[in-house]
Amino acid sequence: MSSETSTPYTPASTSTTIAGNETVSLADEIKKYDTAKLIEFLQGRENIGLNEPAIKILENEEVNGLDFFDLTQEELERHGMKLRDSLKEVLAKYDIKSNGTDAIPLFSLQPTKIQDSNKHLGHCVENILFRMKHYGSLVVDSLESMRNEYVSTILHMALHIAEDETSKEFSMRPEFEIIGEESSSRIDYAITLESSYETNRRRKRKREEDDFDYLYGIVTTARDWHFLLYSPGEISQASELPLAIEFNKKALVKDSEEYKTLHSGVKKVLGMVVGMLIDKASAEDESPSKKKARVEGYRSKK
Repeated sequence: MSSETSTPYTPASTSTTIAGNETVSLADEIKKYDTAKLIEFLQGRENIGLNEPAIKILENEEVNGLDFFDLTQEELERHGMKLRDSLKEVLAKYDIKSNGTDAIPLFSLQPTKIQDSNKHLGHCVENILFRMKHYGSLVVDSLESMRNEYVSTILHMALHIAEDETSKEFSMRPEFEIIGEESSSRIDYAITLESSYETNRRRKRKREEDDFDYLYGIVTTARDWHFLLYSPGEISQASELPLAIEFNKKALVKDSEEYKTLHSGVKKVLGMVVGMLIDKASAEDESPSKKKARVEGYRSKK
């Protein structure tokens, strides 16, 4: 996000009632917060999406509530504190009036069946167990950096499996540039076919009105995985409930139920990610009309 004018960032206008029935603005209350109280407040605001690096910035700079209101949006983002759209605002771009994912239409994509004997599945689980040995179980307040290690491991293994299945080369680039409405919020990774990367770069400035294309998105906490399908003006999800991976340290015992649960969860997530990659590889050379028919078929199955 960027702005031509530097205006102080102010949370949405809200008021609260304190003792004696005196009503004051939330902004006035926030200005009284010390650094710890300010961080606690911001962590509770889903539309801000405060992550661990942002918290460190606030702590290191000892930013209090009054300082926060003197900061401009540009200053916040220059220090790496990007302000994300709320879920409601993102869904509104697709004419979905809701605060939750339950209102997102469904699509159906056949996941890739991954055998238990698949070497990449085995490497993925072993890699996760190695990390859990040192990190412990993944819990609600686990650091984002820890979650990203698990996510990166799973995505890399999915690439290897997809390459074996398609004989095509994929690449994964952190903070890869995405063109379109869905680029407004933070993107950690994007995966592309190497053969189409340069073509897409050349085409992005010369798009014709009928140049239909689509992409898949993944929203994950490492534990919960939501799979999305984007096309011009539309968004769909693979299921109302996310696929889940239980990162329980008890899984280090390989004959335990926790290990079986971890293995099953990783296998299901890999199958879905690989299915998306194979689908995009299959559609790489299709005409816009065929891609559109493909997407409409996925959405009509639900």
